[in-house]
Amino acid sequence: MKKILTGGFAAGHRTYIISGVGILSAFTTYAAGDINLFEMMNSIFTLAGIYFLRKSTERNRMNKCTASGGASRKRMRAS
Repeated sequence: MKKILTGGFAAGHRTYIISGVGILSAFTTYAAGDINLFEMMNSIFTLAGIYFLRKSTERNRMNKCTASGGASRKRMRAS
């Protein structure tokens, strides 16, 4: 049960998975004709922004940690 609550194999990657699924969903709804091109691009840019924001904060956190004594990447994901 603890593995499910902490995320299991996807711990630390949930934001990337959700962004990827959202972008895929935007493409499929556009292909089905439910949304127009503007709405699709709006969804894609929003989800890509979330993806890259998470990526930059993770990178900044790693740089701060390694500069202040060095911690492994695995310990950083645990926090």
